[in-house]
Amino acid sequence: MAPRTTTAAASEAPAKKTKAKGGGGKKLTAYNRYMKVQLAKLKEDEPDMTHAERFKLATGSWKNAPENPKKSS
Repeated sequence: MAPRTTTAAASEAPAKKTKAKGGGGKKLTAYNRYMKVQLAKLKEDEPDMTHAERFKLATGSWKNAPENPKKSS
């Protein structure tokens, strides 16, 4: 077999796509919005607490949170 020869077009890497800046991503669910806010509040109030501890507190309070659309009344 003869050795392959590469053409200039084949050896060039394809242009990298750049991400568009701005919105357009997935919308956050009520749970995700709640957790984002609660984790930020807990981090500010309790800076020495680990992330796992903050997460456990936030998830525990989600069940009775007014933001929870499936809240059992």
